[in-house]
Amino acid sequence: MALAIAFVLIELLTLTLFALWVLLPLARRSADDLAGLMVLSAQTWAELPPQTRPAFEEELLKSHALALRADRPGSGRDEWLPPYFYVLEEALNRRTGLQQHLRSETLDSGTWYWANVSTGSGLLTVGLSATRVDSKPLSAFFIALLVALVFAFGVALWLARRLTRPLAQLEAASALIGQGGSPTLLPETGPREMAALSRRFNAMAQQVRELLSARTTLLAGVSHDLRTPLARMRLALEMLKNKPDPQLIERLERDIDQMNRLIGNVLDLARGLAHEQPVRTSLPDFLRQMAADFSTPTSPVTVRSPPCQWDIAPTALQRAIGNLLQNAQRYAPGSPVELVALLEGQQCRIGVLDRGPGIAPDQLAAVFEPFHRLDVSRSPATGGSGLGLTIVKELARANGWQVTLQARPGGGLQAWIELSNAVTKKLL
Repeated sequence: MALAIAFVLIELLTLTLFALWVLLPLARRSADDLAGLMVLSAQTWAELPPQTRPAFEEELLKSHALALRADRPGSGRDEWLPPYFYVLEEALNRRTGLQQHLRSETLDSGTWYWANVSTGSGLLTVGLSATRVDSKPLSAFFIALLVALVFAFGVALWLARRLTRPLAQLEAASALIGQGGSPTLLPETGPREMAALSRRFNAMAQQVRELLSARTTLLAGVSHDLRTPLARMRLALEMLKNKPDPQLIERLERDIDQMNRLIGNVLDLARGLAHEQPVRTSLPDFLRQMAADFSTPTSPVTVRSPPCQWDIAPTALQRAIGNLLQNAQRYAPGSPVELVALLEGQQCRIGVLDRGPGIAPDQLAAVFEPFHRLDVSRSPATGGSGLGLTIVKELARANGWQVTLQARPGGGLQAWIELSNAVTKKLL
């Protein structure tokens, strides 16, 4: 409603300014020319010989819709006239020097407006047919106003529906998420603000969907991976009742360690959802410390990094790089692993490069899913728990990083973590 009223007010202002600055000056000039023609016609008629006056009157009526009367002039009265004739009255008063009003008369040929004009022989009455000035500005004004009003209400109704429909869809989708459902994605159309809101909601809904799926997968994977060592432990305990065996006790310890590692990975995954405050850190020193912690005699870790300082989340980045280094050493035993930092403008990329068997292109996205293992045997000794890359992905999501896996030229795999471009660097 407010939009329609504002639109009508703008339309009124536009029409008023157009009438004052365009139509009124044109009307005054036209009225002045017409008043001059009326005065000139009366003066010319008075100077013509009587026998030629009828022909002049006939031509004047035919060409200019003007008429002359030689009878006794009448006096006009102030009456309602079309807007243009008020302007004509002013022009005639200036031309003739008489203060008079046009007087109207209805004849068989239509409505005429008469005025007195001074000539050498006295006053002469000059008439103007209403058909000569057949404009209807007031009718045009009210019709334009009515059309604008209808158009304004139509546009306001359309805009209201365009705004309320996405809001209603958003409200319904939010309620469905609150009930634990999975709503369909909202159309990212409409006004810029609504499109941005729908885009944010769709991203949030997709994240909620992924979290629910990850939770389900996580619970199923944990229950599956715990069932095997629990079964072995139960069997070992039954056998230990009859006869103590050091090998059985050792196997129990290994099973407990395996379960402890699995539970620790699950807790790491849960903690990975938290955001960590960045701290200004010397990147080469940080990477060299990481290499020293994970280097082994059979799988050393080398570092290549330019001298720089960077704002990083040290604990989260240490956990992410540590998981990548463990994967590289597990799948590329006996070969060195490279820890590389690259600075590209306002971006910083940290890569873990190995010479292992690599990952098939169709598996590069799937390996980030919980409990997804490339080792079909699902043995923890060869394939891990299947949560390492999932933890890296969740750490990256929580801290605004991007993590990607690529085939390394010459064989192997390269895993890259691209730090957020919101951080700033300072070269030493």
